[in-house]
Amino acid sequence: MRFGIAKSFVWLVYRGTEVLYKGFNKIFIIPGLKASFASCGKNVRIAYDCDIKGRQNIYVGDDSQIGPHCLFWTTRARIIIGNKVLIGPNVTIITGDHRIDMLGKHIIDVSDEEKLSEHDGDVFIRDGVWIASNVTILKGVVVGEGAVLAAGAVVTKDVEPYAIYGGVPAQKIRMRFSEEELLEHKFMLANRINENK
Repeated sequence: MRFGIAKSFVWLVYRGTEVLYKGFNKIFIIPGLKASFASCGKNVRIAYDCDIKGRQNIYVGDDSQIGPHCLFWTTRARIIIGNKVLIGPNVTIITGDHRIDMLGKHIIDVSDEEKLSEHDGDVFIRDGVWIASNVTILKGVVVGEGAVLAAGAVVTKDVEPYAIYGGVPAQKIRMRFSEEELLEHKFMLANRINENK
């Protein structure tokens, strides 16, 4: 009987702490995070416990969502997230590499100023993309409109619009729609946009 009471107490403490943490994050941390971006659209939702560095180089469009535990790191390059993008938990976006060719210096000792232009590249995530959990996107990648990145994918090259990519490194699996379906899809989206104006 005592074990059951202790277990219930521990669970209540855990739940209370979780509610307080998420509430604090929602009320204080997330608004500050959004305000520190280069731009942040309307109705953007950012979950708790994200690690975002280089916020002055991050642009987020309208109605997009960033899941919990995401890691976005950028120094010089930009991360540009379009409208209606759905980013799952534990997604990593890194826009730069380390310089590895300097004699007499450990990699960690090479400063950002010593990096070359090819060591950084903007990441563009176009409108309507779904990035599933645990995806990693590296420098210089463009994820085309309406594309899907499967869970655990490591994306090192551009992704075609409306294609599904997965694997390490990510490869095209298939298209989301046939050509006829894609035309109908785009027509329907355009009509919805016009109705909302």
